[in-house]
Amino acid sequence: MRITKSFAILLFFAVFPLAGSGQHAPAPGPQSARIAGTVTDTNGGIIPGAEAVAVAPAQDPHSATADDSGFFQIDNLTPGTAYEVTVTARGFANWKSSEVLLAPGQVSNLDGIKLAIVGNAASVIVVASRDELAVEQVKIEEQQRVLGFIPNFYVTYDKDATPLSAKLKFRLAFKISVDPVTFAGTAFLAGIDQADRYPDYVEGMKGYGQRFGSIYANGLTDIMVGGAILPAILHQDPRYFYQGTGTTRSRLFHALSSPLICKGDNGRWQPNYSSLGGYLAAGAIANTYYPVANRGAGLLLRTFTVDFTANISNGVLQEFVLRKLTHSGKAGN
Repeated sequence: MRITKSFAILLFFAVFPLAGSGQHAPAPGPQSARIAGTVTDTNGGIIPGAEAVAVAPAQDPHSATADDSGFFQIDNLTPGTAYEVTVTARGFANWKSSEVLLAPGQVSNLDGIKLAIVGNAASVIVVASRDELAVEQVKIEEQQRVLGFIPNFYVTYDKDATPLSAKLKFRLAFKISVDPVTFAGTAFLAGIDQADRYPDYVEGMKGYGQRFGSIYANGLTDIMVGGAILPAILHQDPRYFYQGTGTTRSRLFHALSSPLICKGDNGRWQPNYSSLGGYLAAGAIANTYYPVANRGAGLLLRTFTVDFTANISNGVLQEFVLRKLTHSGKAGN
């Protein structure tokens, strides 16, 4: 999972003031419950636009529409009530769950929602290759933006997401590196460093430009080395895999451990050598262009710590906040 420092700063200033101001749609009450799931066909292909309806005795139905990644979430359900969920999509047979009994505040994730093709339509099914599925998934991820403008490309809401090819890993890294919001975040951080007079560049616009360049170079090194080069070599996935279910403790552990543990292209969890290597590379290469007075082991440690902390913070935000604020990763979009 990759995130640049400028992206982390923008998330902090954009998400937390918004959460405190009440300017976004109100979230379900703390005692309400939710049912979520991802809809696919029997070959594992996602089915956007599928309709999920939760029905319980003596209650009006609750419904949600699957988004571009096949994900849906039905909110404001009553704890202690047994619900049955029916999922429908044009051209597919209906899918129905067993009874789901929810506890207060619980998010129940329905697994195995696989819709079968109806009738003769099965004769025209084209089974996409793994590479084709990965390309389609990346197209969806490239549309994911927090609050509609902050890029959120390095998260997947599909627990069974297809591994990325080396080409797709470089594609994601390049796209985040040249996104206008990345440059805006870099400009903001350069202003902070200018005010702090760090590093020891000259003052004025020339110093601001030098600080802008060094911050951008740090982020570019981290994202290219830790998000593309090493993942391609080590066959590791640079994305954050959203858990979304389970206890708060298990989700928090998943988020906090994301800079240390990643999913390999073989589908197994393993030490996140790619991210750690990216942090170290950013600090080591910074020693070649920072002012002499700021170079040394301290710069390496500082860069590593800032990038590591930013990715931990991002993991927590991804797991508990950003899903609701991300376009194309939000049910009903």
